[in-house]
Amino acid sequence: MEKLIITAAICGAEVTKEHNPAVPYTVDEIAEQAYGAYKAGASIIHLHVREDDGTPTQSAKRFDACIKAIKARCPEVIVQPSTGGAVGMTNEERLQPVTLNPEMATLDCGTCNFGGDDIFVNTENTIIEFAQKMVPLGIKPEIEVFDKGMIDMAVRLNKKGIIPSPMHFNFVMGVNGGISATPRDLVFMQGSIPSGSTYTVSGVGRAQFQMAATSIVMGGHVRVGFEDNVYLSKGVVAKSNAELVAKTVEIAKLLGREIATPDEARQILGLKK
Repeated sequence: MEKLIITAAICGAEVTKEHNPAVPYTVDEIAEQAYGAYKAGASIIHLHVREDDGTPTQSAKRFDACIKAIKARCPEVIVQPSTGGAVGMTNEERLQPVTLNPEMATLDCGTCNFGGDDIFVNTENTIIEFAQKMVPLGIKPEIEVFDKGMIDMAVRLNKKGIIPSPMHFNFVMGVNGGISATPRDLVFMQGSIPSGSTYTVSGVGRAQFQMAATSIVMGGHVRVGFEDNVYLSKGVVAKSNAELVAKTVEIAKLLGREIATPDEARQILGLKK
């Protein structure tokens, strides 16, 4: 079984310091959380950025500052900007970090109800537009899927040559409006992707470590971090993203999976450094 790639989603766009005081907002806070996660075993930093007051932003200038600060502390790590941004942002806003030519970026492949009146909109034309911005620049899309139909969309666009092979998926499981976070559903999702694809599993909330363990056993990869969950265990708030990564590393060791370095992750994912 190939080595385990751990992605740390260190802040997201929705979680706040009211949920956990350690959620990073400033450039220095983001760099510190990224460095801690890297030292604990993360190869990829999945990056949203904030203004100093916590407001989500897709500003290329802010992404550039944060990426440079992260790379100054851990130059080997893979930084994966989000093009998801926050609910209500325009396509133009969301695409800004692509101009920085990162190794990877996220590509959301469907629309999802996030609860209440919040709808995360990704039309087919939006997905095509985002892919056509990333692929010519050599940016590998991480295909974000919240349900089975989003896999089908990615496969259709792959057959049309819009998303290249081999594809790498992130199964976001347990979010309101998406597929539930159960081993049954992970088996279904894994069986729905093309041969030769790779995948990461992001369990949301209390499902984070259950789904991490299931993915580790099944040969997939894992995302943890404050974007998806701020607790180390029931009722215990995590002090850092590093704690969440370290717990994942311990689970992996117990289950016999070695941890990939950033360069090993690049090889597994076919990235061009």
